[in-house]
Amino acid sequence: MLGYILKRILLMLPTLLGALTITFVVVQFVPGGPIETIMAEASAGGQGEAYRASRDVDQKQIEELKKLYGFDKPTHVRYFEMLGNFARFDLGRSYLQNKDVWQLIKEKLPVSISLGLWTFLVSYMISIPLGIAKAVREGTRFDAITTMGVLVGYAIPGFVLGILLIVLFAGGTFLDWFPLRGLTSDNWSELSWPARILDYFWHLTLPLTCLVIHSFAVMTLLTKNTFVEEMRKQYVLVARSKGLSQGRVLYKHIFRNALIPIVTGFPSAFVGAFFAGSVLIETLFSLDGLGLLGYEAVVRRDYAVVLGSLYFFTLIALVVKLVSDLLYVVVDPRVQFGSVAK
Repeated sequence: MLGYILKRILLMLPTLLGALTITFVVVQFVPGGPIETIMAEASAGGQGEAYRASRDVDQKQIEELKKLYGFDKPTHVRYFEMLGNFARFDLGRSYLQNKDVWQLIKEKLPVSISLGLWTFLVSYMISIPLGIAKAVREGTRFDAITTMGVLVGYAIPGFVLGILLIVLFAGGTFLDWFPLRGLTSDNWSELSWPARILDYFWHLTLPLTCLVIHSFAVMTLLTKNTFVEEMRKQYVLVARSKGLSQGRVLYKHIFRNALIPIVTGFPSAFVGAFFAGSVLIETLFSLDGLGLLGYEAVVRRDYAVVLGSLYFFTLIALVVKLVSDLLYVVVDPRVQFGSVAK
């Protein structure tokens, strides 16, 4: 087992290096850059005659900006400096926001944690019981109706559902029941703790609905299909022939084996819910999370944020994948990594 873990850790390095290298090379060919973005934003803000148009900016000032942000160095030098900084877990500093990338990520984490944690919990709390109920009632009207409902929910894009919910319930054409901005009210700090909790979930209701409806379909059908497959195996027929009740067979024998692929997918689903949030949902409901941070960094050519957040997310994804594989051994001791069949 230890040898397998070490081998996987060593394999993470070329994967991480490949992702960073490809992204670094791509951004070198993208038109524009941080310097051009700074000039354009300064020009739009009217900050001095020198910034009214890029052609009017003094060349000396351009060179000073390039030197300040390290763009006066050759490409290969900047590449190896980036790798050296990342090896020390220094993600660099945002060109446009003048903050450390680590600080920006920490500032956006509360929103992403809120959306990700509740999306994960609610999705699994719905998916697993519903999938089991569908497996037990396979082929019935309940199975057909719930399958249709699950697939319809999956087919509706999250941002379309978000717009619909805003129109219906957030001060659009019809009702004004839910707020449209942020995760808390402006006077949240002045409220009592019970009122704070209610206010938090009041703001969370609409964006969470959009994310959950679109995310639980796959897990529901996976749960159903896994349970159906287990129910058709020989050991289930033997257990039933011994006179065991349906509930005892289901929860003592089938449940443990059927949940193996679901439980081992927990880490990936858990972290994915945090860092794969919808940019459009965050934009619709004015939620300043990690998804919006990455999108704005790409649009504004803030390469330090793009590469730093990519390094952070890729590293987490690789570690979570390793944890998911190791969970197979915890859930099913018959699995032995690195063993050689004799």
